[in-house]
Amino acid sequence: MKLTEQQWRERLTAEQFRITREKGTERPFSGTLLHNEATGFYHCTCCAAPLFDSSAKFDSGCGWPSFSQSLPDQVKYQPDLSHGMRRTEILCAQCDAHLGHVFEDGPLPQGQRYCVNSVSLQFTPGESG
Repeated sequence: MKLTEQQWRERLTAEQFRITREKGTERPFSGTLLHNEATGFYHCTCCAAPLFDSSAKFDSGCGWPSFSQSLPDQVKYQPDLSHGMRRTEILCAQCDAHLGHVFEDGPLPQGQRYCVNSVSLQFTPGESG
């Protein structure tokens, strides 16, 4: 999904635009989905693509919703060297929305922790896989 910057600004709130299109972040422990324990799926705020199954969500204590894995082929990765750190940024594979970062300190067997901004996500309750 490719929209112009102006189209994204019209479609998103100022906070959604800042985080998803300008690669911002929300304050730790402030996100509305941080403590969500309901069963369902997490979708991209920008394009509604499914990104994460609630069965992969866990409390990492980092202050942002964390997942041990994404849904297949729904997230893409790119190096992020900003702020003097070496990280891997995660983006929606459909619309390039900034979601957060993935780290190699998650639970086994995957060993990954997808650290995601709540603002980047919409939750849909229902059965998960």
